[in-house]
Formats: sequence, structure tokens, C-alpha cells
Amino acid sequence: MPQKSPKSIKNWLIASLSGISIICILAFSSPGDRFFEIAKNLDIYASVFKELNKFYVDEVNPNQAVKTSIDALLKSFDPYTVFYPEDELEDFLTMTTGKYQGIGIILAEINDTYRISFIEENSPALKAGLGIGDQILSVNGIALSDKPEADPSKLLRGQAGTKILVKVIKNGQTTPQEISINRETVQIKNVVYSGIIQPGVGYILLEDFNASAAKELKNALQSLKQAGMKKLILDLRENPGGLLTQAVDICNLFLPKDSEVVSTRGKVEEWNKTYNALNPSMEPELPLIILINNHSASASEIVAGVMQDYDRAVLIGQKSFGKGLVQVTRDLPFRTKMKITTAKYYIPSGRCIQAIDYQHRNPDGSAVALKDSNSKTFYTKNHRKVVDGGGITPDITVDKLTTSSFTIALQKQHMIFLYACYFRSNHPNIPPAKDFSLNTTEYQAFCTWLKKQNFKFESQIEKQLHIISELAKKDKSYANMEPSLQNFRKEWASNMDRELSAYQSDISTLLEQEIVQHYYLQKGMNEWSFSKDPSIREALKLFEQNNRFQSILAGK
Repeated sequence: MPQKSPKSIKNWLIASLSGISIICILAFSSPGDRFFEIAKNLDIYASVFKELNKFYVDEVNPNQAVKTSIDALLKSFDPYTVFYPEDELEDFLTMTTGKYQGIGIILAEINDTYRISFIEENSPALKAGLGIGDQILSVNGIALSDKPEADPSKLLRGQAGTKILVKVIKNGQTTPQEISINRETVQIKNVVYSGIIQPGVGYILLEDFNASAAKELKNALQSLKQAGMKKLILDLRENPGGLLTQAVDICNLFLPKDSEVVSTRGKVEEWNKTYNALNPSMEPELPLIILINNHSASASEIVAGVMQDYDRAVLIGQKSFGKGLVQVTRDLPFRTKMKITTAKYYIPSGRCIQAIDYQHRNPDGSAVALKDSNSKTFYTKNHRKVVDGGGITPDITVDKLTTSSFTIALQKQHMIFLYACYFRSNHPNIPPAKDFSLNTTEYQAFCTWLKKQNFKFESQIEKQLHIISELAKKDKSYANMEPSLQNFRKEWASNMDRELSAYQSDISTLLEQEIVQHYYLQKGMNEWSFSKDPSIREALKLFEQNNRFQSILAGK
């Protein structure tokens, strides 16, 4: 059978779209106006595509054009209803299963180079001697600088058991070397850290809810119990959520069998369902504190909210994100998929914590945020007051650390990361992660290094003065303001020494965290944080005050 030319494929696509539209009109005109409107607009869409294909000055790429139009359509609903074309299917499967075939690194584009910013423990890359800060030049002879042809993530991935040849400049060196690495199936961990952080107190950091989340958490609990755990801190901060079923299974670890966990309600009534704990609880009495913040979303909010509703755990941190929507995956033609929001979820108290109303929009098109005044009151098992909408409110609020515009600029321009690379190239070893800190001399070394970099910073006051100055130049009546503005500029001009001194504590913390990660990866970064993290310190303090802990859960 002869191959079709690109042009004939396009014409076939247009004809197919037109045919679908005609069928839709015939099929749906009788049930009602709504179906007729759908069919009519599909016909209009096919006609627009046909005219573009015939007459547009440049060649029309059908895949790209249709993908763009679908994305624009779905954007008008909510951020979680997403279309996955065939070439993005691997990313979708990685998100749901937590597995992919590759070497276990994440690259960051920094100053027109690609450096390793994260590396999985026990990954092929780590076994081959790669580390954070190493610069990847090419993969199998394809230079990563050859954009847009080279997509680093796709070049690094491939069938397990195959080899790739990576040209790399190791951190602190100047001469490239070629390293052969065997690709493997890499499992992205949900439980990225578990350990005893104080006598009797276990800590588990759960970062995701892919298909193995509940199993990993169960295994971590068993190990910690054997190590002498009597109390647990479960960290769900920065956890974006994932599979609803995993959230239910995790709640089941702490709740009795048959306890209602969550229910879903949507337009398709036969899909509405109540999920109950199906198994005997593994830890029905273990004292539990859960940490959340404003990036804890979806499945992590289900776990935190359910534990709060049953007065099973004390929540510490900041109000969670507020995603109370449920998505299901639908298979589409030609190996494409669509994740679509089908319902809202409700936890045992009856509340839904969805914070944004995507159905109603502001005049500028942005979604409407739920106002606190519209919140409804619900009650936990011990009759504690809780509210719906806007996320989960913790029982103990720990103020979020504020970040200055200067430290934000340091991070955006990768100065913290690059200095950690520089530091490691000059220090073969550092103390154990939990003991590491920068002294005054080492901080001054960073200040000296920074002044030699191409780092640019302009304070908000300076930016406003520039705006005022430009406005004054356009109006003659303000010409006499220029001398005063010049004096203001001198007074408020960014002074790097002043900024570095004013925010030394914050900058030192960021540097320590990044440096520790370069040496000890994720595990080390967590161990470093235990003595410095305000929410963890608050949790440890509460565990030492058992009467206070119990009174919070009792609603007294």
C-alpha cells in the first residue's frame, strides 16, 4: 500500500472532521438544541481548518494546530482537564505509575548550559559517577545546545537495558569526558525519606501519590516501628497529590476498617462513589502529626482533611492549596488520552475544600476564588469546627518564611546553585548533613564570589523611581522634580553589601540547603532540615506536650 503524502494526510484529516460534523448533525439534531449547537460548532471548526489548510500562506501542521486548539478549549474549563497526544503519553504514564526508563536525573538550563540539578539515589547516573552540578554536553552525539531539535529529557530516556553515551564536564573540571550509562527502569519514590529524628519520634516525607504510595508508606511504618517509633510526623508539604485510591489506602493505615474516607459527586451519577477503609488499621492509635502547606493539594489534602475530621491527627503548617476536584482518564483515538475533571470530593465531615470556582469567571477571564465569608461550618468527630472551601486550615499555624526580593533574585539567576557547585569543587568533604552550617568566613567567601558574577538586582523602590522619572520627562511641569529624583536614586540605589548583610541569615540557609544536597542528595537535605525547619520544630515541641496534643484533638 503506497504511503500518503503529508498533504494528502492533511486533506484526509479535514475530510474526516467534516464527515464527523455531518454525522453529529444527523445524530444529534433531534435530542435537543444543545446537541445541535455542538454539532454546528464542530462543522464550523472543520470548515475553519479546511480554509486554513487551503489558503494560509505557510504550511499548516495539523498535529500542532489541533493540539493548540484543544489546549485552548480545555484551558477555559480548569487546569486539571488535560489532553495528552501520543508523544506525551510516556510523561502521563510516569506521572501515574512513578516509573520511567532512563538514567535518573533532572537537568536545569542555566546560562545556556544544561546541568544536573537533581539525581535519584541508586540511579544509573549515580552509579556511573555523575553528580549534581555536572554539565551535560551531548547524548549519543547530539549536542543539547542544538535547540529545538534536542529535547534533553527525551534524549536521556529510552528502553531499559540500552546504553547511552553522555559527554559531560564534571563539576570543578574543564575537560569533557564521555561516560557510557545503562538505562534502567527508574522508580520515582513517593516516600523520599523516613527515619527516627528524635528518640521515639518517626518522620516520613511523602512527596507524591503515584501507584505505589500506600505500599511505600506501609513499609516505612513497619521499619520505623522496628526502630522504636512511638509517635509519627507525616510530612505532606509540597505534595501535589495524585491517585485518589492511594489517598484512601493511606487513610486506611490509620483508620478502622469500614470508616468512610471520601465520597465523589459529579454530573454522571453512576460514577458517584463513597470510598471506605477496606482493611484493618495498621496504626489505629499511633500519635500522629501531619505537616501541610499551601502547596499540599488534592490527595494530600484528602489525607490531611480526613485525619482532621476523625480527630486522628494534629495538622501543623499553613493552609493547604484547596483542590477538591477529581479527574478520570479517558482513552481517545490514535493512542491519545484525556484527563477530565468529573466530580468534587467530600471528606467525612461533609466539606469540600475546593478553593477556586472555574465555572464563574472574573471580567478579565480569571477564575473566581472562594471568599471566606461564603464558607460553611462543619464539625469533626469531636465536634471541632472546620470550614469548607479554600483548603484545609491547620490546627496550629506556623507562619510561612518570607523571602526578600534580593534572595528571590539570587535564586532566579541560579546564584545559590552555582555557588554550591563552586563550593563543592573547592571542598572535597564537608561534615555530616545534620551538622553542616556556614560560618561567617565561609559566608563572606560567597559574598566575594557573588561580586565577580554577572548578577543583576534592582529593588522595587528603584523600579518605581525609574517609572516616576520617565513620567516626569514627558510632562514639562515636572521637570523641576529631576534633582529630587536623583537624590532619591542615590539614597535607594541597590547596594550589594547592604543586601548581603541584611539578609545574611536567609541567604546562609539557602546556601546550606543547596550545598548539602550537592554532597548528600535528598536524604542529606532532609537530615540537615530537622533542626532548622519551623514546622518540624513545632511538631517535636507538641509531642513533648502530650496534654496539649490531646486537648487539641478533643476540641478543648
